[in-house]
Amino acid sequence: MKKSTLEFVITAGPTREFIDPVRFLSNPSTGKMGFAVARAAAAKGHKVTLVSGPVSLGTPKGVKRVDVVSAREMYAAVKSALTPGCVFVATAAVADWRSAVFSNRKLKKTEMTGILKLVRNPDILKSVKGCVKVGFAAETHDVLKEALRKCREKKLAMTVANDVTEAGSGFGSDTNRVSFVFADGSVETFEKMSKLSVARRIVRACEGFCS
Repeated sequence: MKKSTLEFVITAGPTREFIDPVRFLSNPSTGKMGFAVARAAAAKGHKVTLVSGPVSLGTPKGVKRVDVVSAREMYAAVKSALTPGCVFVATAAVADWRSAVFSNRKLKKTEMTGILKLVRNPDILKSVKGCVKVGFAAETHDVLKEALRKCREKKLAMTVANDVTEAGSGFGSDTNRVSFVFADGSVETFEKMSKLSVARRIVRACEGFCS
């Protein structure tokens, strides 16, 4: 029997990995896709926790929001929010790397060598266990191939893939053109539509995984 109410934990937006108080490593994610998924899930009556990096978006109605900055903060917030059997939708563009050293004061140009030593951030999606997991693959080439690799490697129910170089399908856009890629290699591709319409399809797919 299908569970009428699910628990969703959703990540959204970028993370920022500070080098000093004024410089950081990040990416152009605006959080629009993740906030749309949170809105769509809450509208269906599901319990939603949204863990968001730094964005300029209002909290969707009925959603519990947790704001974070760095990848490690997002990792801790996700771990705290997860419950057995929940649905984890990882839309956030988490920085893969951070500076090995953080300076408490602004570094001057004369102090910087031009070489930044990096260390790897935790892989949040791969580390999550005991949940239905949906990941995102925002790619510039080999989109479906990379989405399938991620789906299998991280044991996902589904990867939502898109080509960020395509007009109306990249960071900051109000629309998206995605493919749902499954671990068995099957693919469902959609025409370009609003991110909220994409989000509604993702929520329906998650409900199907939990039926």
